[in-house]
Amino acid sequence: DSGAKIAAFTTILTESQNRFGPKASSIKERSIYALARTYCHASVAQYHQVVDLLTGATCAPFFTHATKAKCAKVVRAVLEIVCTLAPTQLTLQEQICHNIIAWTKEEKRTFLRQRVQAKLASVLFLQNKFGEALSLVDGLLLELKKLDDKQLLVETHLVESKIHHGLRNVPKSKAALTASRTCANAIYVAPGLQSSIDSMSGVLHCEEGDYNTAHSYFLEAFEQLDQLEGEGKVEEGSALSCLKYMMLCKILDSLTKALKISASGGVGAKSDKAEVGISGMISSKQGLKYAGKDIDAMTAIANASSKRSLKEYESVTQTYAHELQDDILIKHHLKFLHQQLLESNLIRIIEPYSCVEISHVAELMEMDIVAIERKLSEMILDGKLHGILDQGKGQLIVYEEGEKDLAMEKGLQVIENMDQVVSSLFVRSMELRTTMA
Repeated sequence: DSGAKIAAFTTILTESQNRFGPKASSIKERSIYALARTYCHASVAQYHQVVDLLTGATCAPFFTHATKAKCAKVVRAVLEIVCTLAPTQLTLQEQICHNIIAWTKEEKRTFLRQRVQAKLASVLFLQNKFGEALSLVDGLLLELKKLDDKQLLVETHLVESKIHHGLRNVPKSKAALTASRTCANAIYVAPGLQSSIDSMSGVLHCEEGDYNTAHSYFLEAFEQLDQLEGEGKVEEGSALSCLKYMMLCKILDSLTKALKISASGGVGAKSDKAEVGISGMISSKQGLKYAGKDIDAMTAIANASSKRSLKEYESVTQTYAHELQDDILIKHHLKFLHQQLLESNLIRIIEPYSCVEISHVAELMEMDIVAIERKLSEMILDGKLHGILDQGKGQLIVYEEGEKDLAMEKGLQVIENMDQVVSSLFVRSMELRTTMA
């Protein structure tokens, strides 16, 4: 019974004799951990008890008599227990962090406060409170750089990188990750943290379209997380996310290569399932271990992209909405994949014609005329399609691609080079005039 356990552990911590010898302290420390676990395993109504556990009257006698190092160890351990056992209770985690930070400011425990602030930043990131998280991280980094705490700098820069990625600011995200890697090179980094750095590197390479490099980073992170998950050192689902990212990279890489082939000749060229290259991944030992709806969703996406079937793709995204839309990276790149499939299908349909009715294209695509018209106008403006839309007649007039005028291109290049030379000479003449004056 959880009520009896809570009462027993509370009695140990608040016993009247106030014994704090080595054995008594050890028992009380374990009681705090056990009490935190009991609160988390209990009903939702008792989650509020966890918030006041460390800063309330229950643990006050223990923290008064324990050393600062011991206090810091207990606080961090309890925070880790709560985050592991209640990963979805982000509001609870945020409240606990705020309470601990307020307590550390009163007690003037700077190092512990910085550690908890770093944890709070990651919790705020998971809540999509990017503005609050970024302002907290900026202030924390100023303090940490003065102290030169490499370990915490690695973690904080990594959180900063994730926040900037969440805000879609890839250059700043890369800069923060580079800073994290630089600090990591000077110290020993735990496998769990190293896998997070590798995973973030893969995410950023994926954003830049370098899918092969991204896949290699995700593979390294997956192998480490698979081992750590088996040992119970990281939360469940970490390795599965990396496996999904690996599959996404393979799908995007194969489609990009197929579209390049299409652009150079056969527009209707399709990539077969072997080309997508995920079959080896999902039939391996690890793939079978993580088999489930998430893997099924990525396999279905791979099949739809290999067939270049837009209808099947849209059906898959609706069927597996939870598995595909909850992750920022997958959601973003699936939108990109949808646009690529739509464009390749439109080009394949339009290719035989010099003039075609938009309604006919919409009928073949099984889409709304307005959506098709909007997409065609985008492709014309982006230079992906040479032609014009005759909206009066409801037609698309396609122009044949003319041969490039090499003489014109060379001439423009010569003029550009001459412009650079003249500009350089003008700057030098101004410098000479200044010197002579």
